[in-house]
Amino acid sequence: MSAAAPTWLLHSQLEKDTINVGDLPLSRVLVIKDANYPWLLLVPRRIDAVEIIDLDEVEQAQLMTEITRVSRVLKEVTKCDKLNIAALGNLVPQLHIHIIARRPSDAAWPRPVWGVAQALNHDPQEVAAFISALRRKIWLG
Repeated sequence: MSAAAPTWLLHSQLEKDTINVGDLPLSRVLVIKDANYPWLLLVPRRIDAVEIIDLDEVEQAQLMTEITRVSRVLKEVTKCDKLNIAALGNLVPQLHIHIIARRPSDAAWPRPVWGVAQALNHDPQEVAAFISALRRKIWLG
């Protein structure tokens, strides 16, 4: 008897802090549960990926394609002034890419968003409309 292959799972903290938008060929697209900022995550569905360099070169290229696609859609949907794109992972070791729409009127401008303002709950109708627009424009259904 051979053991079943390991299954990719979203880190429990990311599961708690996000809303699932859908899956691209490599990455899961998620919305952060913080209405202060239009804030997305891309999480490559690869077991034990902590750093971008843990992906092979083809996966790295696919990740860049997905970052570009999702970033363009986020900018179009939000009409933001600036995008912040980062892979930090200091608290959550699972590889994930933050894509945050920024504008001078947001709670943290011009600083990074982490730790500036307490998370604000999304209005259910607004976040549903946002996710619907993202899915349509990213080609997720």
